[in-house]
Amino acid sequence: MIPSDYDKQLQHFIEQALLEDIGDGDHSTLSCIPASLQGAGLLVTQSAGILAGVRIAQAIFTHLEPNCQITCYKHDGEPMQPGDRILLVEAHMRTILSAERLVLNCMQRMSGIATLTGQYVNKIMGSHARLLDTRKTTPNFRLLEKEAVRIGGGMNHRMGLYDYIMLKDNHIDACGGIQKAIQRAKAYLAEHHLTLPIEVETRNLEEVKQVLAEGGIQRIMFDHFSIDATHKAVQLVNNQYETEISGNITLDNISEYAATGVDFISVGALTHQAVSLDMHLKYHRPSR
Repeated sequence: MIPSDYDKQLQHFIEQALLEDIGDGDHSTLSCIPASLQGAGLLVTQSAGILAGVRIAQAIFTHLEPNCQITCYKHDGEPMQPGDRILLVEAHMRTILSAERLVLNCMQRMSGIATLTGQYVNKIMGSHARLLDTRKTTPNFRLLEKEAVRIGGGMNHRMGLYDYIMLKDNHIDACGGIQKAIQRAKAYLAEHHLTLPIEVETRNLEEVKQVLAEGGIQRIMFDHFSIDATHKAVQLVNNQYETEISGNITLDNISEYAATGVDFISVGALTHQAVSLDMHLKYHRPSR
């Protein structure tokens, strides 16, 4: 799921991230690097995995210097091994040095997420199930973390609270029950002329039956169900609505959950447990 205003969000992210890092000036660079000095930076990976963030690196460098020259040796979604060259940027050295840390932070984090996502995707390859991420993301970095999930072969669930109605346990308990929560959600959509999908979280098979009795929703989530309970719940729903399992999904058990016939498997670990991969950007004398 790519936001319709992706480019606008990305530019806002880059501006704010650079402001956070540079503030009133990159004084380390300004103090010793002449404004006219040209140079080149070679970005190399020191880790194996799935590469992600090349497009973001290009956007960061060109934001600071639109006419810089970037040569990409690898692209998003490609496998990489330690020592592989990723890209070469040729620009003013002040541009390269001021952008270096933001570029590396984004690419290292995104590549870690893409790599972990790819491991989960490989575990359910050939099954009916599709892998989803969650909202368990780093504040103000969700746009890129969810892009990394897509690069790794997963799918995005909702981007935020604004594009999907998900009635979770706290909504249901505070509202007074599953059926009342669904009824109010449908009335809200009608009143505000919205066409958002409705997903309902369930904690046991009895709650699944309550959702089926009310109906009019898009998807039923089975929260922390065992593998056996998930299988029973999928049979109970019987393709009337989309189904999703969430909670305590690991690389060790995701294949068994996929075998239950569930439509979607959401894994918060894709973003909150991924380990950043190691990369570096080193100075090279300009080729021209």
